Amino acid sequence: MTDGPTYGFDTLQIHAGARPDPATGARQTPIYQSTAYVFRDADHAAALFNLQEVGYIYSRLTNPTIAVLQERIATLEGGAGAVCCSSGHAAQIMALFPLMTPGKNVVVSTRLYGGTVTQFSQTIKRFGWSATFVDFDDTDAVKAAIDEDTRAIFCESIANPGGYITDLDAISAIANDAGLPLIVDNTTATPYLCRPFEHGATLVVHSTTKYLTGNGTVTGGVVVDSGNFDWSASDKFPSLSQPEPAYHGLKFHETFGPLAFTFHGIAVGLRDLGMTMNPQGAHYTLMGIETLSLRMERHVENAEKIAAWLETHPNVEAVTYAGLPSSPYNHRVEKICPRGAGALFTVALKGGYDACVKMVDSLEIFSHVANLGDTRSLVIHSASTTHRQLSAEQQEAAGAAPNVVRLSIGTEDAADLIADLDQALNKAGS
Repeated sequence: MTDGPTYGFDTLQIHAGARPDPATGARQTPIYQSTAYVFRDADHAAALFNLQEVGYIYSRLTNPTIAVLQERIATLEGGAGAVCCSSGHAAQIMALFPLMTPGKNVVVSTRLYGGTVTQFSQTIKRFGWSATFVDFDDTDAVKAAIDEDTRAIFCESIANPGGYITDLDAISAIANDAGLPLIVDNTTATPYLCRPFEHGATLVVHSTTKYLTGNGTVTGGVVVDSGNFDWSASDKFPSLSQPEPAYHGLKFHETFGPLAFTFHGIAVGLRDLGMTMNPQGAHYTLMGIETLSLRMERHVENAEKIAAWLETHPNVEAVTYAGLPSSPYNHRVEKICPRGAGALFTVALKGGYDACVKMVDSLEIFSHVANLGDTRSLVIHSASTTHRQLSAEQQEAAGAAPNVVRLSIGTEDAADLIADLDQALNKAGS
C-alpha cells in the first residue's frame, strides 16, 4: 500500500505490505524459501551489514515473505514497525531483550497465560532478570511495585484464560509517569478488537499461532513497536540510546528514531537469539489474516450466545466472559474492545475438578487441545495442563482454579456448540 487514502481494516488485512511479485507478477505473496540473498557488489554487502542500507542478507535476519507479514501486522496495530519470530514466547523475550540487563525487573499482571507466568517467574531468572506479579485491577499496587530497577510493565489486553479485560488507559498512565514502556500481549483480542497503542501502549506482542493465523497450522510470534517511546529520555535503556559496540558505536534511537526498537530487534535480537520465523509459517499467517475481521466477528457472535446460555445452565457455577452484563469487566468492553470481548473465557462447574474432567472427556465437537484462537472450538482444563506448573495461589490469581475449564469458541454453528456443551455438562453433573 502507498501513502494516500486512509483504508479500512478489511482492506488493510488483505493488502497491507503486499505487492505483486516483481519477478513473476504473482498476486499472492510468494514463499521465499531461501537462506541467503545475492549482493549487488562488495559495497552493497558492506552497507547492509553496517545498517546503512535496508535489504536482505540472511533469512535468520530478514526474509521477503516475513517482511510482508511484519508490515501487515504493524499496519493493523497502528505501529511503526514489527519483528516476527518463532513463537509467542519468543516474542516476549524479544520484547524484553533490548530493555533488560541483569538485576532489572518487569512488573507483570497476575492474570496471564500459565506459560507466560512460568517464563516470567522462573526462566527469565537465568538472564538475571526478575518479575513482580501484581493484580492490575489494583492500580496503587502497580505503582508500588515499580522501583528504580523496573524496566517495563507487561499485561494482556484480554487475559488468558479468563477473558478479563485490562484497563490499558490506567496502566499506560502509570507506565508513562514512571518513564517505562508498557508491553501488551494482544493475542486474545487481535488488532480487530483492541488496538493497545491507542490506549498508550509502547509495544504489542502476539502469538501469531492463535487468532492471526486462525487455523492451527503454524507457530509464530511478533513484536510490534508503536514508535512513540523516547528511549533516550533517561539512561534506563542503553541498548537503544547508547553506542552499540557491534556496529562501531551506532546509537539505535539517534539513528533510526521511531524504528529504533524494530531495527534493534532484527540487527541484534534475531542476529544473536536466532528466534526466526520460517517463511512458510509467515505465508500461512498472511493467508489467515486476510479473513481476520470476518472470523473475529463470528467468534464474538458465537461467544456472546454461548456464554449467555451457559450462565443459565444448572451445572454451571460461573462464567467469566466480559461480554456478559454480569461480568465486573463488562464496563471496559466499550472502551478497550469496542467490537466485542473476544471468544475466550472460563466456566466454573458446580461439580468441581471431577466434573471438569468428565465434561472435557464428553465433548464431541470441541477439541481437547492446548491451543486457542482456532476456527474450531477448543476446550482445556487449565489447572491440570497449561497452568499445571503454577501454585494453587497462582492458579486462582490467573483464573485457572481446579473447578474451571477454558473455552475457545470457534466459528461453527452456535446451536451445535450449545448442544454439545449441554450433553457434556449433563453428563458431568450426573
